[in-house]
Amino acid sequence: MSGHHDEGHTIAGWSGFSIATVGATVVGAGVVGWRPGIWLGSAIMAAAALVVWVLHLAGWGKPPGPRPADQWGAWVRDRTARGGHPGCLGCRLAGRRGATTSTDAAPEPSTSTAHAEAPADAPS
Repeated sequence: MSGHHDEGHTIAGWSGFSIATVGATVVGAGVVGWRPGIWLGSAIMAAAALVVWVLHLAGWGKPPGPRPADQWGAWVRDRTARGGHPGCLGCRLAGRRGATTSTDAAPEPSTSTAHAEAPADAPS
């Protein structure tokens, strides 16, 4: 590896991974015979998703896409999370829109009164 790149390691990511791993283990125990394990493990995995979402909104996650090099560390808090991240489903679900990166508005009509001339080879 010649260069360092943003792998997305965050407190939210590692917490969610850890909780979901416990949930998957409990579901596995349910599959091999411990019946409450399937439902309990599923609830633990749902809780993992909620924990990741809450931590992301608190600034311990990361926005979509690569981060600047000074924010690659796992213990670096994202100060832009409060306003929302553009293109982030979790932020949109929380009502945080963030700055839009593209304009979806239609172009404004021209106010010019000059008419375009027809091409020379067009029939009249």
